[in-house]
Amino acid sequence: MPQPTVPRRRVLRGALGAGALALAGPLAACAPGSSSSEPRKLTGTPGASAKGEITIWNRSGDLFKVFDKAIDAFRKAYPNVKVNHQAVDIDAKLANTLITGTDLPDGSFWDDAKIGSQAEHLYDLTDLIAPYREQTSAYKLSVNTVDGRIYGVPWDLDPGLLWYREDLLEDAGVDPAGLKTYDDLLAAARALKEKNSSARPIHMEKDPFLGQLWLEMLANQQGTSLADADGKVRLDSKEYRTILTWIRDAVDDGLVTHGEYLKQADLAALENGQQALVPWAVWWSFAPQQLLKKTKGKWRAAPLPAWTPGGARSGAMGGSSFIIPAKAKNPELAWLLYEFLCFKQPGYTAVYGPSSVYPGGLTTSVPSYTPARRADKPLFQPVAALGGQDLWKVAVDAAATIPAAAPIPAWWTKSVDYLGNNLQRLMEGGMRPDDVIDDSTRKIQRNLVDRA
Repeated sequence: MPQPTVPRRRVLRGALGAGALALAGPLAACAPGSSSSEPRKLTGTPGASAKGEITIWNRSGDLFKVFDKAIDAFRKAYPNVKVNHQAVDIDAKLANTLITGTDLPDGSFWDDAKIGSQAEHLYDLTDLIAPYREQTSAYKLSVNTVDGRIYGVPWDLDPGLLWYREDLLEDAGVDPAGLKTYDDLLAAARALKEKNSSARPIHMEKDPFLGQLWLEMLANQQGTSLADADGKVRLDSKEYRTILTWIRDAVDDGLVTHGEYLKQADLAALENGQQALVPWAVWWSFAPQQLLKKTKGKWRAAPLPAWTPGGARSGAMGGSSFIIPAKAKNPELAWLLYEFLCFKQPGYTAVYGPSSVYPGGLTTSVPSYTPARRADKPLFQPVAALGGQDLWKVAVDAAATIPAAAPIPAWWTKSVDYLGNNLQRLMEGGMRPDDVIDDSTRKIQRNLVDRA
């Protein structure tokens, strides 16, 4: 099945990376909970006879093509609404247009990471989302919420999964169904290493940005994140200490391949059996479908292990939503489109179902809206590159366990200079967990939070 021509790591780096959260000018000081003016509210939904014209921004690439086809379905449902769907460098353009209020779209795709710090420039959508709130992922609602009000229309959910080589686990006598906790994962890695002394079974990320994003997925499993709803740093906690200690134990036992996501060395380690366990987001499905040749068909997905028996079996790693600028010309019609794409069956089926872009359906995320995630009505097909596994069921079951979170602070990307880099030192054996926590907390507080 065709997969994105741009790996998801690039999308995320564009989303959360250069310029996404490290914004210049007055927005840089706008943290969650600090909106300086009363938000504009949208409270009404146009009917089937709605008429008008809207401009909608999306990123270029395969996802733009997917949404273009889905918008065709919207046009059929609302023939009197003209949609100008434009491919735009959102990371470079959207923030500035929100500040100036000129040449704004009526709606735009945007990253969850940016919404919490931009609420004063967006429509308050709380009343419109209210009918769907109980059936929408708590995580997606929480990252779109500032001061109890919702500013983004939740779209994708990116659950973490455990990717594993079925043949290698079977050869080592490891039952994937028994990998219920992270201690079980260490035990499985030891069994794999016993079978093959050159194995370093667990992937740990060498890129500081992706490494920190991965760390946040593991923290989200435990119901926490780098900052709380008020932007207060909470790295110094039992939850983070548990994760960092587990990482250091895995490193000390020689169970880790420390490599960059899907770069040449990483792919080689996956192909030759050195790596067999990859705790990562659902969008890792790109690898067996597009990049892995020798081991295509041998990889499978399972829920992440839990940090404590009976704990959550997944956490979110990345994600996007839709926003409506507070100075949009036709915000009601933009809402009508996003309601259709996210909450109406013809819309979310058009996005995730089989298309000319993805003949088997879009497999790199699942919808945020619970009725769209029915296990008995998959939106994408079983994946041949995963041995015909029903990835839909694995992903939607995992998504249902993701805990709520907090808005992502405006300084998150810049914190990679401290936490992301220190995490690398931990994986290299050069720092202890408490050192990572103490040094990162002090520098983030002093250089980012206090300055904001």
